[in-house]
Amino acid sequence: TMKVRLKGDVICTVFLLLLFGIVLYSQFDFTATWGIWHPAKTMPSSRALLGSLAEGQTAGQASPPLPDRLECQPAAEEERSTGPTGPVLLTRPPFDFQLYLRNKDCRDFQLLLNQPGKCSGHPFLLIAVKTLADEFDKRQVVRHTWGKEGVLGGAVVRTVFLLGVPKNRTALPLWERLLQYESRAFRDILLWDFADTFFNLTLKEIHFLKWVDAFCPSVKFIFKGDADVYVNVDNIVELLRDTEATQDVFIGDIIYHAQPIRSKTSKYFIPEIIYGQGVYPAYAGGGGFVMSGFTARRLYRACKEVELFPIDDVFMGMCLLRIGLKPEPHRGFRTFGIVKPSAAPHLQVFDPCFYRDLMVVHSLTVPQIWLMWNLLHDPELQCSARVAPNRPFRWQRKM
Repeated sequence: TMKVRLKGDVICTVFLLLLFGIVLYSQFDFTATWGIWHPAKTMPSSRALLGSLAEGQTAGQASPPLPDRLECQPAAEEERSTGPTGPVLLTRPPFDFQLYLRNKDCRDFQLLLNQPGKCSGHPFLLIAVKTLADEFDKRQVVRHTWGKEGVLGGAVVRTVFLLGVPKNRTALPLWERLLQYESRAFRDILLWDFADTFFNLTLKEIHFLKWVDAFCPSVKFIFKGDADVYVNVDNIVELLRDTEATQDVFIGDIIYHAQPIRSKTSKYFIPEIIYGQGVYPAYAGGGGFVMSGFTARRLYRACKEVELFPIDDVFMGMCLLRIGLKPEPHRGFRTFGIVKPSAAPHLQVFDPCFYRDLMVVHSLTVPQIWLMWNLLHDPELQCSARVAPNRPFRWQRKM
């Protein structure tokens, strides 16, 4: 009798523990507690996802109603929490699903610093450079080298820098004063009121296209790129000199059949819930590309019909697909740098003779950009004549 009673107590205890575990699991959202979220493929829309990801919501509670129109907030400082030793940055996954889904419909931010007269005189080429507020040294080297404004071979060249609000404003004290003085001194700063983060580079794309449509409608061609590239503007002007500016032009280092990266440890991680297809449309590497003003205005209208995507290069490819324009590849655009041939692993590729015939090379440091510009403009520069690429191979003598 004692053994039967003991077995009954054990079974009863196990049953109660299981019941307690089920109740506990239903009352607490462990995934929300630890900041881990696994996308459910059965979710019908991003608004449903946003509702299910509401902060503080636990299982069994009704989802708060979402507003018909999301209120887009200006850029805020980087979130912080207070630890025992002071402010500590919050740990976040590589892709912030909640923030992206909450703000993906916010695409109209205020222009804080403008240059309305930049395109007076109908410039031939407008250079637009993506940069951060604290990258003053990069902007300066661009201003004094390949991004210098003026007249180049009869072509008027103008330059602007594209910025958002620093995500962590405390890391750059008096950043507002800095950009105001810089804008007043050089008249080339465009600043918008959104956080300048990697996933907000798409906002730079659409706001720049909007700016071109409003303040630079007469520009013939546009080069858009990063601040850590070297650009042979002379070669770009020569490339475009005989090109019709009233037709579609989009030239760069074109990437075909790229696949979304599903690894959460990657900077470019995109989950299936955000992009379910297996291949991206053809797009140009963001280090630098050229387009006509005509194409820029078409892209501005098309981008308003394309849902925002967190990777700006791919987003532009989606907009190109929307207008049915195939981007044109050009071997002079090296947005992945100059690759050393396997047969010459010790070859020194930082050589002006390599750069002389190229359009864009990515990526270089500030001293490298300054040095390469001076090397290429040295009147004593001499490069050996290039061998004809189609010269057939011949034996020196017959066997």
